[in-house]
Amino acid sequence: MEVFVASLGMYDFPFVAEANNHLWTAIGGYLRAAGIDAPMALDRADPHVLWSNPGLIFGQTCGYPYVAQLKDSVVLLATPTYAFEGCEGPNHCSFIVTQARSAKRSLAGFEGARAALNARDSNSGMNLFRDLVAPIARGRPFFSEVIATGSHAASLAAIAEGTADIAAIDCVTYGLLRGGRPELFEDVAIIARTKSSPCLPFIMSASLGKSLRAAVRVALFAALQDPTLADARAALGLTGATLLSEGDYRIVAEIERSAIALGYPELA
Repeated sequence: MEVFVASLGMYDFPFVAEANNHLWTAIGGYLRAAGIDAPMALDRADPHVLWSNPGLIFGQTCGYPYVAQLKDSVVLLATPTYAFEGCEGPNHCSFIVTQARSAKRSLAGFEGARAALNARDSNSGMNLFRDLVAPIARGRPFFSEVIATGSHAASLAAIAEGTADIAAIDCVTYGLLRGGRPELFEDVAIIARTKSSPCLPFIMSASLGKSLRAAVRVALFAALQDPTLADARAALGLTGATLLSEGDYRIVAEIERSAIALGYPELA
């Protein structure tokens, strides 16, 4: 018998963990009512590990690893839509942030500065940031240092503490952290926005088959319309979901190719 796992690890901050639990409890309940042995609880292991689990019945990934590494091993279930500033339909952008006390208010003024990013495989923290820098980098390293912090929250903390000068923060993360960790924003200002690209997709293992995929979609959309989950969805900023295709995520790769064509293959 297949052992299923479910994950909502991309936006699973401590202050919204209970909302994610409620969302999955509902989705899992709908699946079990349909005769599917869905897990009772979310698996909070490293999402990077769970993405390759053949029993992944429900998960969420970043658009960059989806396009670069995962599109043959996972399938799209739906793309969430959010209520936060910077989101439009199933698309989101990143905010370019610096210290509020900084006199610099244009990206060009940060040549030679210290940049922070959450991870090299992040669309919002790296790929969209690289796209914005590429036209002004002139094919050369633009920053004096690029610090991989491990998370958007850590990047914001680095900005606030002055150990980094500039970063790109996913607008969904920005909105969630603004509500849950307001102290991170006491000395942070937005100076620019990146292009938009599709939000972080809900996925499942490609090995699980089309009939199960259809059942999970039905359960997901039922949970997104369930009036008893209104508070949980509000806590997550989650307004619904849209069915996008693999082709809709090609913009992520196109953004990367554009930077490479400008001689700026790596955020540096």
